[in-house]
Amino acid sequence: MFSKAKIFTFGYIFFQTMTSIITGDIINSKKGSAKQWLDALKTILNRYGNSPLAWEIYRGDSFQLEVRPEDALEACILIKAAIKQFENIDVRLAIGIGEKTYQSDKITESNGSAFVNSGECFESLKKTTLAIKSPSEPFNFSINIMLELAQLTLNNWSSTSAILVKTTLENPELNQNQLAKILERTQGNISQGLKRAGFDEISKLLQYYKTQIQNLC
Repeated sequence: MFSKAKIFTFGYIFFQTMTSIITGDIINSKKGSAKQWLDALKTILNRYGNSPLAWEIYRGDSFQLEVRPEDALEACILIKAAIKQFENIDVRLAIGIGEKTYQSDKITESNGSAFVNSGECFESLKKTTLAIKSPSEPFNFSINIMLELAQLTLNNWSSTSAILVKTTLENPELNQNQLAKILERTQGNISQGLKRAGFDEISKLLQYYKTQIQNLC
């Protein structure tokens, strides 16, 4: 998919690797139980690697995560669902896609255009809570319009909807009857809950995103 290139300079080898960096912070972090949302966030981040190489939490309520570009949007939606299961708090998320030209033992000390794009994207977040910046301006324009529309639903998830979306994304192999058993609800409740949460539309957005990411190669 994304290519890797080795550059030899004065006997040293630097890797140029296409990757994605998610920069985020918790909205209204002081209004919730820090232990609750922090434990939930760490559980999601651990799905994608170990700290501090793949992810790191800093300044109490800010974090960075490195994931494969094709997984970045799903990771953001999963993080959002994990955080919005708690009342009165939300999360801002910026995806930067580009190269990683320097690998440190800590993600916050690594570098490359993916990190720059993520930071610039995060700084540009105002009314929106989720956006993407890649090397392709046409892709950025179209996907960010879609994300703004998606947030009309995502930003208004109830705690119940967030838990349902989180559980569904974490267990893609399970059908609605199996999800109902995990959540101690009926299959009808699961079906209606996923409709209210806009899960079909979210799934289509994720599939579209993955297709477009492949075209960026």
